[in-house]
Amino acid sequence: MTSRDRGSRGLLLDCLRVVAGLFVFAAGVHLTILASIGLAPWDSLGMGLSYHLPLNYGLSMTAMALAILAVDLAMGERIGLGTVIDALCTGNFVQLFNDLDPLPANGSLLGGLVLMAVGFAIMAVGMKLYMEAGLGCGPRDALLVGLGRRLPNVPIGVVEIGLWSFVTLAGWLLGGPVGLGTLFAALGAGAVMQVIYDALGFEPRDVTHRGLGEVLSPARSPQEGS
Repeated sequence: MTSRDRGSRGLLLDCLRVVAGLFVFAAGVHLTILASIGLAPWDSLGMGLSYHLPLNYGLSMTAMALAILAVDLAMGERIGLGTVIDALCTGNFVQLFNDLDPLPANGSLLGGLVLMAVGFAIMAVGMKLYMEAGLGCGPRDALLVGLGRRLPNVPIGVVEIGLWSFVTLAGWLLGGPVGLGTLFAALGAGAVMQVIYDALGFEPRDVTHRGLGEVLSPARSPQEGS
């Protein structure tokens, strides 16, 4: 097996890891929807869009992710193969779980909070699988980084709050589910995910991501360069 063949096989395995991670992540998102106490900001916006477009939730999320990806590219942000896979797959995976609807609907506030917390934990496991492949962050993360670069005097946390506030307002105006779960997602999702990362010994900032150019145009071998 040549070094190029080994590299192609490794890339395929990394792509499969990304897809598997996104599938697990989508299962967690489905639980947050099933909680029925309000959706996370981006999910609320995606659901709101689905009410006004001839698209279901999954396709609305895909369309939104592709639009964000275009903005990322326009801002010159580094895009990886995983970023593209994320944009194309995540919303449709969530829609698959929504269509299967394997669990009964929730009817209580406490049950909703528990479902959301479990959903965040599952999402963290999925993100770990996804990020370990090193094929780039998601479109929304790239957007946050791009905005942060353009607002160097504003703490990134403040930029994130501003972005989430705008997204939540847009989702609410479109009729997306906004409620206590939206607030819980904004304030508690990161904390739950950090607990899971600590338990798994995972540090996202230690991952080195490869851009599209690095995986699609591998360096030539010494024999090819001679």
